[in-house]
Amino acid sequence: MTQPDAMAVRAMRADDLDAVLAVQLACYGAGFVEDGGLIARRLAAAPHTGWVVEYKGRVQAYLVGYPSTVGKLTPLHGEFEVAAEADSLYLHDLAVHPDASGLGLGPRLVRHAWAYAAGAGWLHSTLVSVQSSVGFWERQGYAPAQPANAGQQARLATYPGDSVYMSRRLG
Repeated sequence: MTQPDAMAVRAMRADDLDAVLAVQLACYGAGFVEDGGLIARRLAAAPHTGWVVEYKGRVQAYLVGYPSTVGKLTPLHGEFEVAAEADSLYLHDLAVHPDASGLGLGPRLVRHAWAYAAGAGWLHSTLVSVQSSVGFWERQGYAPAQPANAGQQARLATYPGDSVYMSRRLG
């Protein structure tokens, strides 16, 4: 039995959607909040690459991603395009509720995702850094990279502000 104050990383489930939306709303400005239906479709498209952290009886953080290829990214508010021949785990959204700030939930989720990706044989993890989070991602070992082509660069441009495509080699 899990202790009431224990942290547990587990697979995201459809019944977590309301909690995920609440974390998202607490973390992001209006331009980044994504529709619940879209999140549900993404979870259905990539059910093994979404995780939450439960702490003190509720979801405090989440991370969603999908199997991809280096250089390819999802536009803001876009559907996941799961790669059949993946070489990368694309991390689309990581959020930690402000009430859980400082507990290390973000890095914990990222490490969990890397372990999953390594087990799947993927050599890279990629993402788009938003809202001045480049420093966080650099501390996790990511570095700025170039999208694969002009079409992918256009997808990057759908993110407001100084958004940066980043990559990290796993293993």
